[in-house]
Amino acid sequence: MNKLLKTYLVFIFTLITISATAQQQTELLKISKFVDGDTFWVINEDGTNEKIRLIGIDTPEARRTGRTEIEYFGKEASAYVKALLIGKRVRLVYDVGRYDRYKRTLAYVYLEDGRFLNALLVQDGYATAATFPPNVKYAEYFKKLEKEARSRKAGMWAID
Repeated sequence: MNKLLKTYLVFIFTLITISATAQQQTELLKISKFVDGDTFWVINEDGTNEKIRLIGIDTPEARRTGRTEIEYFGKEASAYVKALLIGKRVRLVYDVGRYDRYKRTLAYVYLEDGRFLNALLVQDGYATAATFPPNVKYAEYFKKLEKEARSRKAGMWAID
């Protein structure tokens, strides 16, 4: 399947998803700060900042903290997300569990143009599928995208 057709199918899938979950989504929110490939901050409608963690995926660590080291392809994943989001607004859609143990808001994220950020990261090889119940809505979809990215040697899967 060519890239244009895949992009179209992801777009259609995204539109269906947005309409099915309209009661659980936000208005478009501005990005205020980047942490790494799967975590960033948004400015809420009331002006407060909120830390967002993408559901169902995991990107390699882009920075060293007390608990983690910089991982292979972490800086690339972080740069990819920043390039997609800088100066843009996003819509958050929630699943069953709204927060993780670190008090981050868990969300599926849609770009202003309707593209599904969580899926794009996996599809383009910048993230792996990572399922943590009860947020399993797209688990199989993300696994399928990861398998395809691996077979195409996209992003981090381009290792010799």
